[in-house]
Amino acid sequence: MTGAAHTARPESTRRHHGNRYGRSEQARRAVLEAADDLLVEKGFAGVTIEGIAARAGVAKQTVYRWWKSKTDILVEAFLQDLTEDLTPPDHGDLDRDLRTHLRWLAFFLGRTDAGAVFRALIAQAQHDPAFAADFRARCLDRQRAVDRLPLERAVRRGELPADLDVAAETERLVGPVYYRILVTGEPVDEDFIDGLVDAFLGGLR
Repeated sequence: MTGAAHTARPESTRRHHGNRYGRSEQARRAVLEAADDLLVEKGFAGVTIEGIAARAGVAKQTVYRWWKSKTDILVEAFLQDLTEDLTPPDHGDLDRDLRTHLRWLAFFLGRTDAGAVFRALIAQAQHDPAFAADFRARCLDRQRAVDRLPLERAVRRGELPADLDVAAETERLVGPVYYRILVTGEPVDEDFIDGLVDAFLGGLR
């Protein structure tokens, strides 16, 4: 949406071709960006529908016509960011693809507004089982599919065995990144990423 994600990855372009919900695209984006900004400024508890509407410059009733709750808004904001900013580039080389994606993943989750939304939603899911189920279905499954892309492309190119358990190997690669960002708070620097990729590729050989 806003913030570091745009400056760190300028090749990401925004294209919108109407809105299947029949909403005003300008107003919809204003609401999503307002929700992102308020969460970063005030934390999850400080975000309200009233505050989002005021920041976006739209009526509260308009927001309620489009979304049921602030979590619905934040989930949609994250899904849009995920689609626009986190799809791994395809360099045609597994080594380069993995290092690029894991470095960007760490930056995206740990240092962008979209990452702050993700961390807040993960925290909320620990206290709300119904939301947790919806969040996993709508967001986490899609994010896991995104994270698998570098390995799936390598299998298609013949760089990896056709019978590789892509899901399990992806978890082995990205799991330490998520663990450091969401649990320990330890840095995920280039040396850490390089170590993950070197160990993974060395194991395959």
